[in-house]
Amino acid sequence: MNQDRSILQRHRAGYVPKGPELLLARPGNLRVVEGEAPACPDPDISGQFPHSSGKPVLTFRDGVEPVSTAALRVGVVLSGGQAPGGHNVIAGLLDGLLAAHPDSKLFGFLAGPGGILRGETVELTPEVVEPYRNTGGFDIIGSGRDKIEGDQQLQAAMNSCAELKLDGLVVIGGDDSNTNAAVMAEYFLAHGSRTSVIGVPKTIDGDLMNDWVEQSFGFDTATKVYSELIGNICRDAHSAKKYWHFIKLMGRSASHVTLECAMQIRPDVTLIGEEVEAKGMTLRQVAGTVVDAVIRRAEAGRNYGVCLVPEGLIEFIPEVGVLIRRLNDLLAKHDADKVVGMLPADSAEVFKELPEGIARQLLIDRDSHGNVQVSRIDTEKLLLELAAEQVKGKVKFSSQAHFFGYEGRCSAPSNFDADYTACLGRIAAVLLANGRTGYMCGVRQLSDPATDWEPCAVPVTALLHTETRHGERKPVIEKALVDLDGPVFQAFARQRESWVLGDCYLFPGPIQFFGPAEVVDRSTATLQLRSV
Repeated sequence: MNQDRSILQRHRAGYVPKGPELLLARPGNLRVVEGEAPACPDPDISGQFPHSSGKPVLTFRDGVEPVSTAALRVGVVLSGGQAPGGHNVIAGLLDGLLAAHPDSKLFGFLAGPGGILRGETVELTPEVVEPYRNTGGFDIIGSGRDKIEGDQQLQAAMNSCAELKLDGLVVIGGDDSNTNAAVMAEYFLAHGSRTSVIGVPKTIDGDLMNDWVEQSFGFDTATKVYSELIGNICRDAHSAKKYWHFIKLMGRSASHVTLECAMQIRPDVTLIGEEVEAKGMTLRQVAGTVVDAVIRRAEAGRNYGVCLVPEGLIEFIPEVGVLIRRLNDLLAKHDADKVVGMLPADSAEVFKELPEGIARQLLIDRDSHGNVQVSRIDTEKLLLELAAEQVKGKVKFSSQAHFFGYEGRCSAPSNFDADYTACLGRIAAVLLANGRTGYMCGVRQLSDPATDWEPCAVPVTALLHTETRHGERKPVIEKALVDLDGPVFQAFARQRESWVLGDCYLFPGPIQFFGPAEVVDRSTATLQLRSV
């Protein structure tokens, strides 16, 4: 790492993460307390995971003597997209391991799960880790999106862990990565491996959420970064009074990021994919929601505004979702220039409504499996063009399009995420010291001060169900979507009408690291509303 640091980096390096006293003061003495085993939502899972299913939820208590006198050898891997706080998970893990025994060793697998298969590691000593504390990014060891599946790869992963004589492997990732951790834990148990496997919940999208994991790490920081940017644009719109700004935000599978930013900013229009799907809205009806606001604001003398659009909105529109699935099926067998004429009449009609650029993306921009790359579809430009078409000749309409995605993934973590991730790392160390495997680290009471947080762990198998993927039944952690009956969406729904004409914008500004607790330790509106 480049040792040159900005003034902020130098000050931020001295931040000491907060957390519950029992986790920070004597982590080497913590013992697990077994609760009830959660009911598995899918009976097929117990059959697929006979060695690791049916385990209890764990909480922790302080013990008089250290749990283990043996030094541990542990590997850690960063999996999937970056999220603020990943470095602090590694730092917290190392701190916990060394607190349990000063001769413990931590090894980082390089460039994600592929590094496990290749056996590529670097030892993460205190000297290596120190410069990365409280910093953003995953550059300490890199990340990757490889999956470890199938007997050959699972055996290779087990061999890598055996060669390093690892007592534990910590997988830091999202729903797919933690599913991968569960698969490895089961395989290792079935084949007599000494290596325990622990998962840590990471994703800025906020869709890895359950009764034990109230929020994945990175969501807090990313939504604060996006909210600062959106607030700046709202201020510009209100100052210049000449543009409608369409802003697409990360979140392909769920609209949590968009909903959280809406609650922080109060923009004129916010589209929530889950609501669009629940109402069975057509593409023109979705555009009509925006058009209605544009016309009403123009009639009130406000020819400007801000519209938030979740990245995955297009798949939530039922008729477009059907179109995409049909295109995927046809393009698997036919050339792109032939499939449009093969579409059923209803999908052909939807395809004709699309602007030329979007239509081209659906036909040509495919992933390695031949499927539409939804994250690359310019949904914000699609709505912008449809709105422009529908208001033409009625009101003045000028627009700008934006996409905020990568801007939020590697920011220096907020105090909340710095604290949270350090705690998650220490929880992983405690679980390994207690010989547990197949668990995901969790923290409850996250809306409370960090000193009152409640560390816990849930067996990953309790979160799994089976889905058909590429023609096979696979175990997966179901993504948590926006709950339209939940307190966050309901609070949004009660207020959004007043935002259309009110210029009600809030301006949260940049993330603050120094100052009053109510500013620097503030959690998301999502957490605060769910805790009421």
